[in-house]
Amino acid sequence: MGQVIQFVSKSERERIRLIQEARAIYDSIFPSADSAGSPQQKAIGSATGGDVGNLA
Repeated sequence: MGQVIQFVSKSERERIRLIQEARAIYDSIFPSADSAGSPQQKAIGSATGGDVGNLA
């Protein structure tokens, strides 16, 4: 009942999608030793409520 729904604009969803796509391409070319994810990915996830996969 006390759940807050945050509005995420279409342009913000597109920006997040492009960042994720670029990160995936970069990681496929330069695999990192840390498989848990970078601090930037964690920051993006927390900025969007942690559920970046269901923004569409």
